[in-house]
Amino acid sequence: MRQNPNQTIFIILSALIVIPMGFLFKYYNGPAHHWFNDYGAAVFYEIFWCLFAFWFFRSRAAVVQIPIWVFVITCILEFLQLWHPPLLEQIRATLIGKLLLGTTFVWWDFPHYILGCVLGWLWLRQLQRIGYAQKS
Repeated sequence: MRQNPNQTIFIILSALIVIPMGFLFKYYNGPAHHWFNDYGAAVFYEIFWCLFAFWFFRSRAAVVQIPIWVFVITCILEFLQLWHPPLLEQIRATLIGKLLLGTTFVWWDFPHYILGCVLGWLWLRQLQRIGYAQKS
């Protein structure tokens, strides 16, 4: 299926919003910084992965499936934080490893993952509408 160039532009623009916001939240030092650093950034993390997957899979079915899979995979990654084999510890010792895999298991991450996936789903719905609006 041919991809809509306008939709591609909006995916890129979305990523250019979500990525800096995620880093801003991750390194924010103001009031309530613990929530922003630990949980607010997780919301943007989920939205980013939804957008990333949507770059490759743009069907109507994918709009629903992507947030579900993002949630499942990030939950698995959260549970992996309970496991500390040497290889995972080496990966987590790097900045990229910390950002992608996390370092500490926290139950309170799960509601924020749900929120991020719901917002990601809503975002993908809008991007999907842009794709279909152009075809009509």
